Amino acid sequence: MIPALIFVVAVAGFLQFFVSYCRSLIAAYGRVDLSEQAREVTGISDHEVSAQDFGRVLQLVRMCPEPGDDKGEIRAVHAYYGMLSMARAALSRVVPRVEGWLERERESCVYFAAVALDRRIAHSRDLMAQQFANH
Repeated sequence: MIPALIFVVAVAGFLQFFVSYCRSLIAAYGRVDLSEQAREVTGISDHEVSAQDFGRVLQLVRMCPEPGDDKGEIRAVHAYYGMLSMARAALSRVVPRVEGWLERERESCVYFAAVALDRRIAHSRDLMAQQFANH
């Protein structure tokens, strides 16, 4: 019984840390303005996003070359988005007031992915400029 209790406490502690980490990432990326090019590619205008666009924006992110520093962050937010989607499916009928918060969090995940895409586009642009400068 004690090992099961230790396991439950450890998982709860990990989840609390994980959610805090993801929310801090999302908050940091949420303060970044998207470039016009990223807005055009993603269809996002002035922080107005749809939570259902996460998969599409994430596919665009995966198509761009990696700058090498955001792969773990994107995976973490992807997992967080999945947790939010499961919680929304499970809790929306039981606790309707939670659905609005969950939807806003999911939309924040989409904006995070759009900013990550913007960063990758800028990185690709810099790589191209370096290649042209070297030739």
